[in-house]
This record gives sequence, C-alpha cells and structure tokens, in this order.
Amino acid sequence: MHLPADDILRDTGYVAGSAQPSVLVIACGALAREILALIAVNGWSHVRLTCLPAILHNHPNKITQAVEDAVQTHARDGLEIFVAYADCGTGGDLAKACARMGVKMIAGPHCYAFFDGLTAFAARDEVTSFYLTDFLARQFDAFVWQPLGLDRHPQLLDMYFGNYEKLVYLAQSEDAALTAQAQAAAARLGLAFERRFTGYGDLSRALEAAI
Repeated sequence: MHLPADDILRDTGYVAGSAQPSVLVIACGALAREILALIAVNGWSHVRLTCLPAILHNHPNKITQAVEDAVQTHARDGLEIFVAYADCGTGGDLAKACARMGVKMIAGPHCYAFFDGLTAFAARDEVTSFYLTDFLARQFDAFVWQPLGLDRHPQLLDMYFGNYEKLVYLAQSEDAALTAQAQAAAARLGLAFERRFTGYGDLSRALEAAI
C-alpha cells in the first residue's frame, strides 16, 4: 500500500504539540490534519496530539484496545486526556472503555456524523449513501478500493455497492483537487455524486468543549 509522505506519519502514529502541554488528544490518524488545523487556528499551545494508525478505520474491532493501550501509555504523563474518536463501529465498546478509564470522547456513531453535525446527519437518514471525507477522498485507493479487493476483483463492485445510490463527499476544506478526486471515486463506483461542505462540524465543537 502506497501512502503519500504526510499520511505515512498518520498511519504509523503521529505526535505533535507544545513542550509543556496540559491536554492530550488521542485521535484517529484520519483526523490528524483537521485537528492540527484547529490547534493552530485556535492557538491551543497547551494541547498535545497523538494519532493512532488511520488504517484502524478499516478494523473497528481493534480500535477499543488500541485506545485503551494509548490511554494507559500516556496516563503517567499527568495530562487531561480526550479521545478524538466517535463509536466508529465498536458497538459501544469504546464508550464503555472510556467511561471506565474516566476519559471523554466524541459523541456520535462515526466521523461522517460529527462532520455533518449529529442532528443533521440523523435527520437525513441517507441509508443508500456512501460517504467520503477529505481524508478518504485523498486515500480512496488505500482505504476503500484496495482493502475491498476491487483492484484485483472488479466483479465484486456490484456486490459491495449495488445497493448504494450516491456518494456523498463531506468536505472539510474548499479544495478543487480533492473534489475532483471524490467525484472520480463516485464514477468508479458507479454512483451519483454530491458534495456537501461541512468544515469541521461537531469535531470543532467537541474539541472546544474538551480543551
């Protein structure tokens, strides 16, 4: 799997922040770019960010243990910890683990919901939509096409996506190149395309409340 240089950091674990932080954000690597932008624009010099491998996005059964391990590793640092994950397919296990460890996390089922806004996302009830974020538009081959085996077995396309009607690109940024990549992904999947600019949505509000 080939990843651009800036995403190799996120996929292997990335740490950033001040020399004397008071808050540690443990995040999904797929959110690194957005969280770093929020740290910079808000001047949160007291915040340290550490990211778990973004590929856990494809293995939700491994997320809870990875977060628990990260919290335990950093507990000795004496920082207030916030977990920048929603449920993300853990079936409530991550929320239970965070409650047990006494740390807060992002509300909602997944990143699509908190980028779009939890209330708005639930009201849309788009059961036949497939979603991309900026990260997934950028990493469509590495996180969607290849893991599903569509590069090797294109005949599986209808089995995976036959019940979808459109691809919704939840855009965090105004980036024409990323929009073109998302639109190309929709064409490859044989789906209608919709771009919806969300900015950072509830991610921004969750971080502001936590730190």
